[in-house]
Amino acid sequence: MFEIRNATVKDIPLLRELTFRVWPQTYANILTQEQIDYMLEMMYSADALEKQIAEGCQFIIVYENGNPAGFASYQETESGVWKLHKIYILPNQQGKGTGKFVLNHIITAIKQLNAKALQLQVNRHNKARDFYGKLGFAVIKIADFDIGNGYFMNDYVMEKQL
Repeated sequence: MFEIRNATVKDIPLLRELTFRVWPQTYANILTQEQIDYMLEMMYSADALEKQIAEGCQFIIVYENGNPAGFASYQETESGVWKLHKIYILPNQQGKGTGKFVLNHIITAIKQLNAKALQLQVNRHNKARDFYGKLGFAVIKIADFDIGNGYFMNDYVMEKQL
């Protein structure tokens, strides 16, 4: 049984623990170790997460039978358009419907706020693209985002109309 709980700054240690259990192995065959280390510090340090929460990014944690199974974050970026910033599900939870449950929770929540669309970015070599496609997301743009230090995020921007 899945349960969703809103995260606060008190949950930053758990968010970081989940990140380090999912993120490095997700990107090990896509990015260099140097870029992984850089991005983890840039986006998932305690300070970076605290800043994201302070700037209005909603973080949620999914639990299965009381155990943390993953997390997500999302935020309205323009009127009616929301962005899924992060969704990371523990490897042993993938394929069990956990990610779909989290996305459905987010979609239900933002529809109540008159959302028209949910967008996300996914690395062009990340197999998660197929997962999003099965849930009704379509590629609307191919983009390379300069994240500093000579690194780029080579992503698809995907969108689901609500």
